[in-house]
Amino acid sequence: MKILSIVGARPNFMKIKPIYEELKSRKLDQILVHTGQHYDENMSRIFFENLELPKPDVFLGIGSGTHGVQTGAMMSRIEEVLTQEKPDLTLVVGDVNSTLAGAISSIKMQIPVAHVEAGYRSFDMKMPEEINRVLVDRISQLLFAPTEDAVENLMAEGIMKKRIFFVGNIMVETLISHLEKSKKSKILEKLSLEKNSYGILTIHRAENTSDSKKLIEIFKVLSKIENKLIVPLHPRTMKILKDMGYLEKLGRNIIIIEPLGYLDFLALMSNSKFILTDSGGIQEEALMLDIPCITLRENTERIVTLKNDANILVGTNGINLLKAIDDLPNRRIKYPKPPLWDDKVSKRIADVIIEHQELLAL
Repeated sequence: MKILSIVGARPNFMKIKPIYEELKSRKLDQILVHTGQHYDENMSRIFFENLELPKPDVFLGIGSGTHGVQTGAMMSRIEEVLTQEKPDLTLVVGDVNSTLAGAISSIKMQIPVAHVEAGYRSFDMKMPEEINRVLVDRISQLLFAPTEDAVENLMAEGIMKKRIFFVGNIMVETLISHLEKSKKSKILEKLSLEKNSYGILTIHRAENTSDSKKLIEIFKVLSKIENKLIVPLHPRTMKILKDMGYLEKLGRNIIIIEPLGYLDFLALMSNSKFILTDSGGIQEEALMLDIPCITLRENTERIVTLKNDANILVGTNGINLLKAIDDLPNRRIKYPKPPLWDDKVSKRIADVIIEHQELLAL
């Protein structure tokens, strides 16, 4: 059986790592395709090195662009790869444009699709990621759900029950396997930080960056907090702040750094006092690390983080944001872990792929 896996952005790399290794141990033929959606050194190569992923068999080098331009370019190139490789199954992970492009290209060529992280829903179709999730789930033959809520979402949308498999959160498996190694990171020493003395901010989603004034207001509010705030700045966000002439006007407590590799960022997170983010996966990692998380979004597809009291939504309202930060000392510091968020997710995924090949018939 030949499986073609498609990645393109940092969260994809973390999710594909344990699956790739598990399928390798089962002696399955694999082709790893990197679209180049995240293409600079810190957002791509360093993650492959940290995760000890093999060099991709195919690198498409697509790069940035509008959603339509980027997705269309990926589909064109992925179709060429599919024609050449003729896989029995295309495996896609997460909710980025690479995921959508890989799924559509495959199903149009009558190649079955397996979606890892199926069923997450924010119910906000203004989010490009939500559109990707819904479309990919609709055309996939194997749907690997990370939470019980995700299973319920898929069932409610009419997906056949026999195609849905509750396997747990693959990103958690990667975190568990790399946590000890991350303790060797020198990132705290490099930034002159003490454990539990700083917060982290990651911000890149369209709802926070499409309006530059809104983005600047967020940074103005964050300049009022007492703790140091470490910001591994996404290239998109960096460009906006530069274009607005605001990069030199940030609060003295805000420390901008380059995007980090996986191990350094994991070390930074696990030693932080709190995390501010608009990312999806970081909300889950914060829960696993027992670090309070504040999400700068109006909604989240990671519903389990809210149910387990590990996360609070504040939108982009400055008053709500400051109130949430002030309230951090009153929040619990140990969070219940969702079922199947463990180190055996990739094994469950591989078992399904091998044992349910009858579901790959279109």
